[in-house]
Amino acid sequence: MKIRTGFGYDVHQLREGLDFWLGGITIPHTHGALGHSDADVLIHVICDALLGAANLRDIGYHFSDKDPQYKGIDSKILLRRVVALLAEKGYTIGNIDSTVCLQEPKLNPHIPAMKTCLAEVMNIPEDDISIKATTTEKLGFVGTKEGVAAYATVLIYKN
Repeated sequence: MKIRTGFGYDVHQLREGLDFWLGGITIPHTHGALGHSDADVLIHVICDALLGAANLRDIGYHFSDKDPQYKGIDSKILLRRVVALLAEKGYTIGNIDSTVCLQEPKLNPHIPAMKTCLAEVMNIPEDDISIKATTTEKLGFVGTKEGVAAYATVLIYKN
């Protein structure tokens, strides 16, 4: 069995009046993430980690923010495509561990719905997805509520 790991990191600015997509669901909040797609920072880091683990470059390589076909796209579509790319190379997802850094809103009440959504999109068990949330203790752009950051590590394998 061949085992590989991958890591993803992403940030997005927060802007008043935008929908806040995270982990494939909309989180009620006064601010949303700004981006070319729906700016779902959690899905973006998972995509990057999976692509990196399979040595398939990064999300920007496959889904350029210069390409108008991806303007406003639902990031779940991108994640499905990434999972399909891994399957074409013979890889299976072992597990995903992620952390979202956000001062507010509190994410803990939304984590079960995010896990359910992501598990359905990737066709993996919810138990294989870990989502954690933290603040930055009011430090940096996350702490001043200017942005959101996320990290993910993944394990993939090929028999």
